[in-house]
Amino acid sequence: MSELRWNPTLEEWVVTATHRQDRTFFPPPDYDPLAPTKPGGFPTEIPASAYEIVVFENKFPSFRPEPPQPSVEGSVLYPVRPASGVCEVICYTPNLDAELAQLPAAKLRELVRVWAERFKDLGDRPYVDYVYIFENKGKEIGVTLPHPHGQIYAYPFVPPIPAKEVAAARSYTARTGRNLYDDIIARENHDGVRIVWQNASFLCVVPFYARYPYEVHIIAERAHTSLKQMGTKELNDLAEALRVIGQKYNALWNKSLPYIMLMHQSPTTGASYDEYRFHVEFYPPYRTPEKLKYLAGSEAGAGVFINDTHAEDTAKILRDTAPLQW
Repeated sequence: MSELRWNPTLEEWVVTATHRQDRTFFPPPDYDPLAPTKPGGFPTEIPASAYEIVVFENKFPSFRPEPPQPSVEGSVLYPVRPASGVCEVICYTPNLDAELAQLPAAKLRELVRVWAERFKDLGDRPYVDYVYIFENKGKEIGVTLPHPHGQIYAYPFVPPIPAKEVAAARSYTARTGRNLYDDIIARENHDGVRIVWQNASFLCVVPFYARYPYEVHIIAERAHTSLKQMGTKELNDLAEALRVIGQKYNALWNKSLPYIMLMHQSPTTGASYDEYRFHVEFYPPYRTPEKLKYLAGSEAGAGVFINDTHAEDTAKILRDTAPLQW
């Protein structure tokens, strides 16, 4: 059972999804539910005997295209809504021991095109206001299936963080007459010290306001608000940027670095979001090779992140780290 419950103290929706308590949790080592189904073998989530990239609806979704009615009656104080939307899983490769940064360049370019297609298809649905593409990598992030995969959530509302970014971009333009992301890119190119890597279409930086020690943002140079607006060259450049950053992370401490990777794109409400800008954010949980960056009292309770490093220092470390192909 899934439903949306309104939090009036923060003015945001919370999803309750009680059936997810029963989702797959570290299956036996000899069973990979995201591998192709072997002929005569035990069925997996993917009935095909082979695949390149596959997208399918999550077996334990937080949102459904035709959701059940809520389990409780809403009120003026506590509104309740059905959890309409879509939750998809996207498997990058049939290989259990691979990861996004290890994909061949052509395969990663294909994956970016699949993301763009899913963004358009899901965003065109009338009950979807925001399409969120992300990957949780590593046990430290809470991943319970080791097979390399990402997810796509199609929300029936605009989530709080993208909504705040959109509002900030609009406010900046109203105040200054300029585009916030153009000014960020210009400042980063001028300073140079926070740049990790760049190509013709994307700037990769540890942002001045980084919350995690090795956080990296990949920002579109042109005024694109989503994957849907990008041409072949830019989609290929995005694939290259993702691969380089992933390989730099692995080379940082000579191990496969966990992270949350997420894409912030314009909402799909039909309104104009010209002030906004497509960007990808990476949140690695480590602050040293052995120490995790925990979200404790200040971060979790007050929403104020405390970063133990300077963006300029970690950017130099990543900039000087040669990408590593495992």
